[in-house]
Amino acid sequence: MNQEKIGKFIAELRKNKKLTQSELAEKLGVTDRAISNWENGKNMPDLSLFKPLCDEFDITINDLMSGEKVKEEKYQEKFEENIVNTIDYSSKKINKYSYTIGLLLVIFGLFISLSAIMIFPSESSWGSIYSVFGMIIFVIGISKLTRNMKYYKRLLLILTIFTGSLGILFLTDYINVKNNNEAPMFRETTAYFGNDLGDVLYYDTPFYDVIKCDDKYNIVKNKKYRDEELFDYCLKNN
Repeated sequence: MNQEKIGKFIAELRKNKKLTQSELAEKLGVTDRAISNWENGKNMPDLSLFKPLCDEFDITINDLMSGEKVKEEKYQEKFEENIVNTIDYSSKKINKYSYTIGLLLVIFGLFISLSAIMIFPSESSWGSIYSVFGMIIFVIGISKLTRNMKYYKRLLLILTIFTGSLGILFLTDYINVKNNNEAPMFRETTAYFGNDLGDVLYYDTPFYDVIKCDDKYNIVKNKKYRDEELFDYCLKNN
């Protein structure tokens, strides 16, 4: 589909009918800029405007798509050619739209995940919820960006990116607990225990556990701890 040729054809037809760009735009319900972009070959009219445009200039859609008035003997040949070109044009337009949406989802997903980690305190479960939600949006964006890849390669890539993204979140959380002495954000359960010896907070995460003794968060082996084990641990490490 030769957009430049079609644009010149539209401009020629408009001038032959002694219409300004503003007048043609008003008849079709579009802006002056849209007409200008068509005639300069920057954009094509929307498919829904093909018939009104052709009716206005008393031409066929085949003429419009060819960028010239098609001779009768070449009409069928041009018709078939234009069908293929229209399908190709529509496919490229859909791919471009999908790419733009995918890119926006990737950026938005990363923004949500990073914002959740930075804004919510580690004691709040909302930080983990929003960060995972952001990662899901991020992966959806990646799936749109890779829609033209083969299915199995695309699936493998998406699974790898999703697993890797979660891994980065868990690793960041682990480093935050260890170096910044904060509660783990990605935890399954939180339990409070108190007696005459003091208070203990226990955090159960998927890969490790954390025991808070006084103001210190201690990373320990991931297993089921009895109440007395938690207090014994704190007594030994205080």
